[in-house]
Amino acid sequence: MTDPMDTKLLLRRQIMVKAIVTPEWKDDAQRQLQAQLNQVDGQIQQLDFQLQQVIDELRKSREAADVVNARIQEVQGQANNQKAQLLQQKNLILQQLDQVQRLEMGQEVDQGQVDNFFYVTKGDNLIQKMQVEILLRNGVIEEIRGTL
Repeated sequence: MTDPMDTKLLLRRQIMVKAIVTPEWKDDAQRQLQAQLNQVDGQIQQLDFQLQQVIDELRKSREAADVVNARIQEVQGQANNQKAQLLQQKNLILQQLDQVQRLEMGQEVDQGQVDNFFYVTKGDNLIQKMQVEILLRNGVIEEIRGTL
């Protein structure tokens, strides 16, 4: 028979991953954000190009001018909505870029979370076991904080 004291339960927890701000980390973060900015700018240019193509095609149609103008306005409205979303995304990225530039060397910043499975048994402090963090320096684990 199994002793109830030996019973283990497998649980899942989220472990916070933090990074120490270093020149390399800052450069990498800025490079990634700049790539995102370039991608959004490319999407905006593509949207403008496609809009112009659609407008040109509509103007070539043989439909009545008022029908063509109504369709052009509809297409422009849709494009403006998409463009507004892209500009909002771009502003968010610019804010993140500004925040990265303001970070001080040695400061710890959140990088995300990873899932982890762990065992608990009777008498374990669940709160302590749930509070685990990993600290990285340039991608290398520098410290594991908490009760594994």
